[in-house]
Formats: sequence, structure tokens, C-alpha cells
Amino acid sequence: MIQKVRSHITQNEPLLFDLSSPGKKGYQLPELDVPDTDPAEALGASNVRREIAGFPEVSEVEAIRHFTRLSTWNYAIDLGLYPLGSCTMKYNPRVNELVARTEGLAWIHPYQPESLSQGALEIFAALETYLAEITGMDAVTLQPAAGAHGELTGIFLIRALLDARGEKRAQVLIPDSAHGTNPASVHMAGYEVVPVPSNDQGMVDTAALDRLVNEQTAAMMITNPNTLGVFEERIRRIAEMLHARGAMLYMDGANLNALAGIARPGDFGVDVMHLNLHKTFSTPHGGGGPGSGPVAVKKVLEPFLPKPRLKREGGQWRWNYDLPQSIGRVRAFYGNFGVLVRALAYILAHGGSGLKRATLDALLNANYLRKRLEPYYEIAYHAPSMHECVFSDRRQAARGVPTGAIAKRLIDYGFHPYTVSFPLIVHGALMIEPTETESKLELDLFIDAMISIAKEIEQDPELVLKAPHSTRTAKVDEVAAARKPVLKWQP
Repeated sequence: MIQKVRSHITQNEPLLFDLSSPGKKGYQLPELDVPDTDPAEALGASNVRREIAGFPEVSEVEAIRHFTRLSTWNYAIDLGLYPLGSCTMKYNPRVNELVARTEGLAWIHPYQPESLSQGALEIFAALETYLAEITGMDAVTLQPAAGAHGELTGIFLIRALLDARGEKRAQVLIPDSAHGTNPASVHMAGYEVVPVPSNDQGMVDTAALDRLVNEQTAAMMITNPNTLGVFEERIRRIAEMLHARGAMLYMDGANLNALAGIARPGDFGVDVMHLNLHKTFSTPHGGGGPGSGPVAVKKVLEPFLPKPRLKREGGQWRWNYDLPQSIGRVRAFYGNFGVLVRALAYILAHGGSGLKRATLDALLNANYLRKRLEPYYEIAYHAPSMHECVFSDRRQAARGVPTGAIAKRLIDYGFHPYTVSFPLIVHGALMIEPTETESKLELDLFIDAMISIAKEIEQDPELVLKAPHSTRTAKVDEVAAARKPVLKWQP
């Protein structure tokens, strides 16, 4: 009988709890050079806990090796392409990380007085100015912590304006091609969600919209380009229809990576929008945050922006709290500062021409990928693609292989899967966004893998259905994982 032994190159890393041995410590401290004090006596017995029940006890080297081994399991943008649609998981220049970690910026304290924070306030002011110019809007708040937070803030602003006008409207229209957080934001803001269907080109059905807009409509939330990667070509007409009936147009700016430097939402009738700095402007996306979701507005909404607002007075920046129409704070302090620094560094490094070039490269990459894959996968809508393209698994599903299986097989080829089964209006969607940072070589490798999988499905569908084959964890029972998840570690 062969005894199973542990290898240095492990496929199944144990938990720290499993490595724990009583009495081990990952640190050494010198002898006290001050009088010893009983913590319970100094702080009160109720404020002292002698030990944390069940806390793992390991040496320093065990902790280092454990987390280092785990880190080698991660798929990261430093390793390869992230083809996740509607997420813009792109490589971000490391110089922006360096700028954000400048000592005077990285260690600034949020309670530092205004007189000692002029540099930070100047960063806020400059970024607000640049984002307003990029979007074609009149004012920007940097407070919201991420995209959905920006959405909620934007709807609150619309509600505040309508309340000031004495208008009690109850509904917000949302296209079926919008981002999934939009309906949640509307519901949390106290409005009823009214869906708007798409036409056969994947754009808003303006005839249906015309029937749905009425005196109860507060606004419409539109994602543009939408989740199909399609630009809403009738966006000006949509804005006119809403404005003619007293409603406002909100734009989800999560896909600004397809517009920056080319088109400004404010120029085609958008009243309020949010931006995802952690998608378009150089903060690593994913890993739990932090994010940033600034909100840009037209002049009519500016009085309602969250307070405080920056004000230049006596040659210095200060916070202005005297804003009687403001909706108030939407978060503590003023945004995720490190994210804002990275965004400003990204904008300044690129300049207007660089931002435009990045957008054009994103569009080129998506359309190159679409053209190469169309003979093998069915494109969902034949309207021109912007920064991402959406295929359907219809051809592969006819042989019994759905989009989820294709995605798992892609892991065997060394690529992170695309976005699976979204947007919901496309049955069996394969949503792919290559971003502007990927080279033709990397795109060709990804395309070759996708073509190879399409051919495998024609020759041996079971091979793909049983994927992935090379991962540490075999294919899981998805139904059991969804219905009986193990959420707590048990010894």
C-alpha cells in the first residue's frame, strides 16, 4: 500500500487551522524595558480577552509559506487575459500604484485639518474637473464608494429635484439590457421598476418606450453601451422623449471604457451618470475592493449633490457644508482616496489623445475577436459591437454543451472564463470583453482556445461536459453547491 505523503508542491493546501500547534508563535518580542502592567487592571477585565478561541497558532515560516502557496493559485491580470464582459478587467499601469503610495498621500489622515490637506483637496478638485470634461457634465461628486452606490446616489438626486419641484413620481424605466444593479438601486430608492424591452438590434425599443413614459416616470436608467456591447444609437431621441414628459435620463457609466475620449454622455442628453473608476481609470478591479463610483450631473442637479462640496476661498480649498438642498452625505469622508489618486494619475499620464487611443484599442480588440469567432459561435445581435461582444451557445447547446461547460473547458486552456449566461436576454450568453490592454498575440491565443473548444464539441461533447480536467478541484455538483453550501469551517 502506497502511503500518501505531503509534497512541497501541493495541490490541496490545508487550512491554517489544520497546520496549527498549541504554543507556536509567528513573532518574537524583546524583553520589556518598562514596568509590566496587568492589562485587566489597566483596561478593565471586561475589555480584555486572554486568547481568541480556536485561533490558529503557527510559526512565521508556516504562515509565509501557506499564504505564498495560496497566492500561486490565483489567476491574475499579471498572468493573462480576463475576458469578463461588462467588467473591464484590464491591466493597470504600475506607475499609478506608485503615485498612490507616495508617503504624503498614502499616510494622510481623513481627520487632518483643511490647512494641512491642501494637496489632497487639490487632487479632488482636479479629478472632478477632468471627469466633468470627459463626461460632458457640469459637476461631479467623488463620494460614492462604487458603481451601485453611485447609481443609488444618482436616483436620490433625481428624487430630490422632483421633490423640490413638487412632483411625486413613482416609476423608473429600466431597459432589459441594463446592468443588474440598476433595478436594485431603483427599488432601494423607493421607486417602482418598469422594464423596457429591446428591439431586434439589441437596442431600446423606442416605440415601447414611448408607450411607457408618462407622468409617473421619474427617470430612465440606461446602460450605454449596454450589456450586449451595443451602443444605443437613438440615445438623443430617448433623451428627448423623457425630457418632453418631465422625466430625467440616468446613464450607467460602467462601460465608459468604450466612450472615453470619443463621446461625452452629457452631449447626448444624459442628466446624471456614475463612473466606475475601478473599471476605466486604473484601479485594480476585483478582490473585494476598494472601488469608486463618482456621480456626474448637469447644472440643474448640482445643488442636490452630497455635501460637503469643495470651495475655493482666500486662495485655499475648504469644505462647504452650507448646502441647504443637498441630499447629505452618502458615505463617511470623501471617497476612497487612493482610488481617486490612481484615477488622476491615469488621466494625466494619458491625456486626451491617450484616453481616445485606449478607447479605440478596446473597440478594435473586441471587434477583432468577434470577427474571428463568428464562424464558430453565434453572435447574439448583429448590431455593431463596441468594447465587448456577446455570443449565444445555440450551436453548441444543440449538441448538449451549454455555455457553462465551455467556460469550464476554457480553464484547461489556461484562460479565465468569460462572463457566463449574462446578459439574461441572451439565452446561453458568452459575454467577452478583451479590453485595450491585450496584445494581438494574447487575443490570438484566446481565440485559438475558443475555436479548439468549438471543434471539440463537434467531435467529443463529453470531453467538454466533464471539464475542467486540470484543476485542483474536479467539476463540482453545482446544484448541491447552490442548495447545500458549506459556509463555515468545521474541524
